Amino acid sequence: PLFPTPLSLNSPPTPFLHPSLSLTPFSFPPGDKAFAQFLTDEIQEEKKIQKHKSLPKVSGGWELEVHGTEAKLVRKIAGEKITVTFNINNSIPPSTEDDTQEQQKPDEQEPELTSTPNFVVEVIKDDTKQTLVLDCHFPEDEIGHEGEEESDIFTIREVSFQPTGEADWKDTNYTLNTDSLDWALYDHLMDFLADRGVDNTFADELIELSTALEHQEYIKFLEDLKSFVKCQ
Repeated sequence: PLFPTPLSLNSPPTPFLHPSLSLTPFSFPPGDKAFAQFLTDEIQEEKKIQKHKSLPKVSGGWELEVHGTEAKLVRKIAGEKITVTFNINNSIPPSTEDDTQEQQKPDEQEPELTSTPNFVVEVIKDDTKQTLVLDCHFPEDEIGHEGEEESDIFTIREVSFQPTGEADWKDTNYTLNTDSLDWALYDHLMDFLADRGVDNTFADELIELSTALEHQEYIKFLEDLKSFVKCQ
């Protein structure tokens, strides 16, 4: 025909591409490349300062089970089963302003991070339907007690009974808070734990284990993050 055929009103509009866009395959962003290189260097540095290539053992016949960030220590004595469970997530206390100022001193290594998780002790006696549960934690002012007069480096916060064998504990069961507890009763509870191997020595070794596990999981996280950033 002499004249071009007019566009149909139903014809789709011609797509408009911004000059900065192209149909070329995805290219690796320069920021991601620098990020991946930073992670590579960071992983190498963390592995250099890693104290334990494998998780340290806890003395006293405790068996260790690890599921991701959760660890469980189990010990059986004289018709009883004692279980200590902790999770390394959010287990490193935040740095104070004084700590931050000390870290700014030149030519000094960064202070070692210590994992001090809350932990739960469960005591199960044979032929009973109840489990005694003691919720414990590390007060910040009690950590690093070397050279000081012997004192408990962990405290009991709550005590309760829970049905043995049930995964989900009930909030309807009475929970004893130790904040206003008679000190004689509290001391007996601490002795009760010590007689079952949960004492200062155990607590020190738990901190060492938790710190090693936290560092191990941190390195694994960096490696996973690096793989994710590099993935196209």
